[in-house]
Amino acid sequence: EPKRLYNGPFDGHHDRPVTPWKKHELGEVPEGYYSTPLGKAVVRRPGDAMTILTYGTMVHVCLAAVEETGVDAEVIDLRTILPLDFDTIENSVRKTGRCVIVNEATKTCGFAAELMSIVMESCFYHLEAPVQRITGWDTPYPHSHEWEYFPGPARIGKAIQSVMEAA
Repeated sequence: EPKRLYNGPFDGHHDRPVTPWKKHELGEVPEGYYSTPLGKAVVRRPGDAMTILTYGTMVHVCLAAVEETGVDAEVIDLRTILPLDFDTIENSVRKTGRCVIVNEATKTCGFAAELMSIVMESCFYHLEAPVQRITGWDTPYPHSHEWEYFPGPARIGKAIQSVMEAA
């Protein structure tokens, strides 16, 4: 997946490298050239009870949290945040009526706040509970304690339960 995304911006038109940002996911990388269209999210886990919007390393953490809680959540991997796949987001949130947004960045002035406003603007009358965002802490990023800073399955699971119990 990362290889496809790194090739996407260039798609054969440039020979410059893209700097990787995924830190914790290692896996098989197929041979040959291929790319993923930018601005196209993918459903990593279908579900009907709520929508979880995330990207990067947090996709795997969210999938683990969903398994631990047993909630039938749809996990959407945004893959790119600009351009953003509004259609996939809107269709899922309108279907489930609940939304949790998870990312590694700070809560204040972070991308989760922008995504939350997009969901509220397009899906407000379809929501059965307030949208929640689970993010990194509003502190400088502590490289030696990154997993204490990042949202983990326990924090995400607590938010999932909270949204399911709301309204």
